[in-house]
Amino acid sequence: MMPPMQDTVPFTRWLREGLRAGVLLPARVEGQPRPWHLVALLVLLTAVELGLGRLEVSGPAGFSFRAWLAPWWATAALVLLAWAMFPGQVARWFTLWTAALLLPTTASLLLGIAQSRSALPPVLKTEWAGWAVYLALWAWTVAIGVQLARGLHARGWRPAALALALVLLLGSTAWIFPERPWYPDESLAQGEEAPRLQLSQETFEAQQAAWDQAVAGLAAQRPGVVDVYGLVFAPYAEEDVFLRESTLVAGVLAERFDAAGRVLHLVNHATTATSHPWATPLNLERAVQALAGRMDPGEDLLVVYLTSHGASDHKLAASHGPLAVGPVSPGELRVALDKAGVRHRVIAVSACYSGGWVAPLANEHTLVMTAADATHTSYGCGKLSELTFFGRALFDEQLRKTHSFEQAFAAAVPVIAQREQEAGKSDGFSNPQISVGEAIRPLLRQLEQRLQSRP
Repeated sequence: MMPPMQDTVPFTRWLREGLRAGVLLPARVEGQPRPWHLVALLVLLTAVELGLGRLEVSGPAGFSFRAWLAPWWATAALVLLAWAMFPGQVARWFTLWTAALLLPTTASLLLGIAQSRSALPPVLKTEWAGWAVYLALWAWTVAIGVQLARGLHARGWRPAALALALVLLLGSTAWIFPERPWYPDESLAQGEEAPRLQLSQETFEAQQAAWDQAVAGLAAQRPGVVDVYGLVFAPYAEEDVFLRESTLVAGVLAERFDAAGRVLHLVNHATTATSHPWATPLNLERAVQALAGRMDPGEDLLVVYLTSHGASDHKLAASHGPLAVGPVSPGELRVALDKAGVRHRVIAVSACYSGGWVAPLANEHTLVMTAADATHTSYGCGKLSELTFFGRALFDEQLRKTHSFEQAFAAAVPVIAQREQEAGKSDGFSNPQISVGEAIRPLLRQLEQRLQSRP
């Protein structure tokens, strides 16, 4: 027989006894809750999830309604299961369960906040410790559900079946819907408006002088030496990250790859209009021709680095208002390289959807690396970014330790994956790509040996 309805049980009693169940103690409340008791507890649990979840993201954040709503299917499935196991008691069980979840949910979110702010104790920063904590939170949640079921006198196979169902529901939800409701959104950053290019006769004359000086200053190749030449291209003027990253990459090529005097740095930015050639499609083609004119196509290597926003059609975004600048496609770069007769190529593209550059550029004499595959975004190209995740891991970190592009890429990928996970990247792993032609490997090994032997 069902216990009688006790409308006199106040909301605070349901909350208190639910929290008691959250520490695996028996819930000391009889009767059935009112509908508004359950609604109030669901609102409270949601407020905790969204409020503390927002604190997991440092800086500007966007909200994904889909990511928040999607896991509720598991809640619906759980209610149906409870209804089948202990009919007539499902409202009581679910109300206490909702209140009890406040404790593991809060603990999980506080750990996430500590992780995002690098405040975890050292013992919890290892991979095995992270998995141990994750599984412990799961076990805690399952134990709460089973304890409450036993409080409703569920016996026999029911507690074990409920435990198995909870494990399957939690696991499938984590696997199918890994996104978090809150995600970093650097586009919402409020900062000073970027300076804009001022077009004038003086600007055009200074730009021509910068181009002439850059090309005239290219050092000649050295017979018998695998010389590295570089072309660094940053065509998006509105965000400083591309200026910073392209400057860093040009410096790494000069310092680590003995390319001082052999790098053309093309960049769009209001502050560099008189010092650096503009990053336009026509200048890209001209730069390839100028570098090819200094190189020995049989023994030298051209490293091309492009950094910008990318689109799903695999074109690199370009802007330098009020100057009209068109986007750059992988086919345009391939045509320019082939036309100039550049044989040995290392090409790196830091942009969303940049995996679409691999197939058009790959051949037996080329190594191609991209910050993402053809269907995913990359990360770290917002207004507050110092460097993109790809450029930071590959050039600022790994290529300062090795002269091997393949080794640097292999070491950078797991670092990028970890940082994207910690940052809450909402659309999945960027999945950087690499393609290495067999004919370029001997030249790269020869270059590595030469650079390693330098004092």
